[in-house]
Amino acid sequence: MNYLIHLLIYFDIYLIVALSLNLVVGYCGMLTLAHAGYYAIGGYVYAILALVWGWSFLPATFAAVLISAVLSLAVSLPAWRLKGDFFILASLAVQVLIFSLLYNWSDANAPLGSLSNLTNGPFGIPGIPKADILGIKLTDSRAFFWFATGMAGLCAFIVWRLTASAWGRALVSMREDELAARSLGKNTRFLKVQAIAIASGLAAIAGALYAAYVGYLDPSAASLEESILMLSMILVGGVGNLRGPAIGALVLIALPEFLRFLDFPDAQAANLRLAIYGLALVLMMHFRPQGIAGEYRLD
Repeated sequence: MNYLIHLLIYFDIYLIVALSLNLVVGYCGMLTLAHAGYYAIGGYVYAILALVWGWSFLPATFAAVLISAVLSLAVSLPAWRLKGDFFILASLAVQVLIFSLLYNWSDANAPLGSLSNLTNGPFGIPGIPKADILGIKLTDSRAFFWFATGMAGLCAFIVWRLTASAWGRALVSMREDELAARSLGKNTRFLKVQAIAIASGLAAIAGALYAAYVGYLDPSAASLEESILMLSMILVGGVGNLRGPAIGALVLIALPEFLRFLDFPDAQAANLRLAIYGLALVLMMHFRPQGIAGEYRLD
């Protein structure tokens, strides 16, 4: 039962990530590889504020959302002029920059959270406090699961309300034909900035949940592999609606765990599981490029 709860908590965390990334990819039509960076920023901000300054979960997470949204300008400002492959390269540059800062911003002789040792570098931050709500620490995994589920439900509601509004319809019109959207008076530049900032803030919530649950965070949370995993979730599930990211998160959380139960020889087990995992993704992209439940096919 504890193993199942552990997987469900991970599903809640990555559901928030997938829903937020879908705002940029599915509704704006912009592929980005920087999302894991904002997810990691959320986790690091929570970790430092909770561990060093003693902040509780909600105010620390709120600060993480604000900081991540502000830093997202590093991607959204170039997006004013860049499109397609050029925007992907710009987002990759931002992802590499965030990872490098998290990996190198350390000094063994300085305390954690100081200007010279903000992230503790490759050693990561251990001993991150569990989430506490109104003075109650969620040390039990079941209690944390219900809290994470509530946070995921809240984020899903926010995304649903945004995408069902006139603002969401403006994003879709921009995705389909940006020039036509501009001719109708839509400020497409500002729409991109808003969408990326909101998506980054939601990703920061997921990062804070992850840090609070695991109790440890290192720069791998902002790695390119993590960004590709997040992007794979919405590409497998489908973009342009709320069902696709949920399905994609479920599939990519469950599939590696399912492969653990296949009886492979110990020497080749890891490589064979990885090969099957990769083959499944390739076949999915070939036979169902719009994803399982997608409403929009990325070119």
